[in-house]
Amino acid sequence: MERTKLRGWIALGLSFALLGGTSALGQETIRIGTLYPFTGPLAMLGTEEWRGAETARVVQNEKGGVLGKKIEFVKADAPDAKAATSEAERLITVEKVKIITGSYSSSIAYASTPVAEKYQVIYFEQGGIADNITQRGFKYLFRNNPLASDFGIRAIDLSEQTVCPKIGLKPANTKVAVIYEDSLYGTTVGTSAVKYGKERGFRIVADEPYSAKAVDLSSLIMKLKSAQPDILIATSYVNDAILISRQSKELKFNVKEFIGCGGGHGTKDTADALGDDINYIFNVDITQPRNTSEKFCPGIAEYSSRYQKIFGHPPRSGHSLRAYNGLLIAWDIIKKAGSLDAEALRQAALSIDIPEGKTPTGWGVKFAPPGHPSMGTNLRAKPIVMQWFEQEQYAVWPALAAVKDMVIPLPSWEERAKGKK
Repeated sequence: MERTKLRGWIALGLSFALLGGTSALGQETIRIGTLYPFTGPLAMLGTEEWRGAETARVVQNEKGGVLGKKIEFVKADAPDAKAATSEAERLITVEKVKIITGSYSSSIAYASTPVAEKYQVIYFEQGGIADNITQRGFKYLFRNNPLASDFGIRAIDLSEQTVCPKIGLKPANTKVAVIYEDSLYGTTVGTSAVKYGKERGFRIVADEPYSAKAVDLSSLIMKLKSAQPDILIATSYVNDAILISRQSKELKFNVKEFIGCGGGHGTKDTADALGDDINYIFNVDITQPRNTSEKFCPGIAEYSSRYQKIFGHPPRSGHSLRAYNGLLIAWDIIKKAGSLDAEALRQAALSIDIPEGKTPTGWGVKFAPPGHPSMGTNLRAKPIVMQWFEQEQYAVWPALAAVKDMVIPLPSWEERAKGKK
């Protein structure tokens, strides 16, 4: 009997020792869940965005970490909305993280953020742009990047203020076609462009959603060719962006201007696939890590250099830059909070007040307060306009960010074949 009791006390003592050891280990690092699509059709840009976050982690750890502790990432693969929900649950209940960051895709962000809200875990969203992500009154969700509707609005602003005067048309005489992949991301951007375009008096001759998984978009291109738009506004991922340009060329579909809205039209991977066919396409997007004015984006050159050193190649899109930028803000929030307590972090986030032109993306930071329709959204994050030249993107609008003059109108496929620029 006594021997049994002794065994019990030893076992209990070992249990407490193990628990104590786990607790001490947990105090040595700040563990943050990173929820991204590392596999599946969104993996290319999901991984690229994570690399920006990883760059921010490495740089901060070299400075001693945060609150005297090194930062550790706990990776979670979320190739789709269902996986996003389960992985968010695992990060919180099994891995015991107090902060999650992600997630590149709007549909992934929309699915995973309610889980964090349920457990009162802070969620720093860096990539999901759909407006309704932050229209649900969540207290613990903070989105660093612009809204999807801002992309559609910016495309119409560009059309009205720069394209129309250059091609000699007024909005009322300008035919605009809007196409978009049919996920939450594309639909929000596309419908915003349609709505705002109509408000500004443009003739919307096509409003066409399509599947980003399509392997043939020739019927869509023929429909657009029949509508004869002056301006095409497209919201795509990488594979469909490539397909649209290739089949437009094959079917000799020309427009006076082509305006992409982020996603596939903002990546080096698309340029590598299309070659010179990507030249002169506009791209309304998050700030890109190269060919953007340092005056507008202080620290952008340092970011590109650090990314190159860590991964062995330059950043491939602005998706990584925005995650890097967002994590720099997160470190400031944690420092201000002084702990990982959710309420302290929440109050610290709401107190952040950074003017525009003071971060590597050029965005300021001011999160919408409780009661705001987009509570938790960074109200000072706005997309800029890039244009492709010699398979490289250059900022062209607004003027403070610009490093190159715009080319308008877009040369036709026939003119390009003859070498006209």
